[in-house]
Amino acid sequence: MKIAVSSQGRNLDSQVDPRFGRAQYYVIVDSETLEFEVIENPNIGASSGAGIQSGQMMAEKGVKAVLTGNVGPNAFQTLSASGIQIVTGVSGTIKEAIQKF
Repeated sequence: MKIAVSSQGRNLDSQVDPRFGRAQYYVIVDSETLEFEVIENPNIGASSGAGIQSGQMMAEKGVKAVLTGNVGPNAFQTLSASGIQIVTGVSGTIKEAIQKF
């Protein structure tokens, strides 16, 4: 299963970013193999709609779950409409978040 985690860095030891739409990076992890891809968030500087655009990007990447600190209402709606499970209140490292999930 592909799991996206909002991240402050580029590896599994990075801290979870508490923001979804304006996270610095997204780490997309295969939960079975722990292979991962890092995406720099192209929407971080958007004047509006960062969460929606980031949610659409997760759907395009085939993500099945998002782990993050907080998701705004528009991003929540976009992710939910795409059938993506949303887990908020997540903190610690990316690796810890994946293991707890």
